[in-house]
Amino acid sequence: MDESVFRAVRDAANPQPCVFEKALQAGCAECELAVRHALAEREAVACASPVARTNCATLLELLRERSAFALKLAPDAAAPHAVMLKVQCGGLAGLRRVVDPDVPNVHRLIAAARARHGSLVDLAWSDIVAAVQAWRGRRRRTQRSP
Repeated sequence: MDESVFRAVRDAANPQPCVFEKALQAGCAECELAVRHALAEREAVACASPVARTNCATLLELLRERSAFALKLAPDAAAPHAVMLKVQCGGLAGLRRVVDPDVPNVHRLIAAARARHGSLVDLAWSDIVAAVQAWRGRRRRTQRSP
């Protein structure tokens, strides 16, 4: 399937995509508001709440902005998939350490962060960025020669 056609169909079928879709699909996080859809042998994740999606978008923007220097990202440049996976998974892991290690749910974690710190801007960003920088994805399997 042509990738541009797939994106158009995905956008029509999933008008409110989950902001942390990469992290959810990688198994780094879970969310009670995530709604999964099968599209052309792929999976799309939607958010069931516009307000929660806005909160997640704010957090992701802050994660990207605050970790840009550490990850050597240009401020407005598109980041590769692996880098965004690092920002999402590492950022959520860091947020869990700062807010509450026992809350794996993204929606509840953001609510707890806002309740504890008043604003997402006031979080302990140095600790969160350190977690982003330290996060490692799965290693590629090396193929052995017979």
